[in-house]
Amino acid sequence: MESVYSALLLHTSGKEVNEDNIEKILKAVEIDFDENQVKALVAGLEGKDINELIANASAAAPAAVSSGGGSAAPSGESEAEEEEEEEEEEEEEEEAGLGALFG
Repeated sequence: MESVYSALLLHTSGKEVNEDNIEKILKAVEIDFDENQVKALVAGLEGKDINELIANASAAAPAAVSSGGGSAAPSGESEAEEEEEEEEEEEEEEEAGLGALFG
């Protein structure tokens, strides 16, 4: 997720969103990252209008909340298991890149 934030910072500041710039930001704040995830993110953004992706994500967020996008853990599932599942889902989203997150 940190690589997505880095890409947004670069875009907002008018800098080129590329692997080198994202990696520079992540290294500057001493965050460990997977180079393949950064590559996937940059590839997912290639040819896309980041402002449009942000607008689409903003429009989709209220719909997810109103449709019950949050989920409670099933009665037999522990809190630790629920957190582990959430972490796995976040990792899968990061691996898919920003393009996959916003269609």
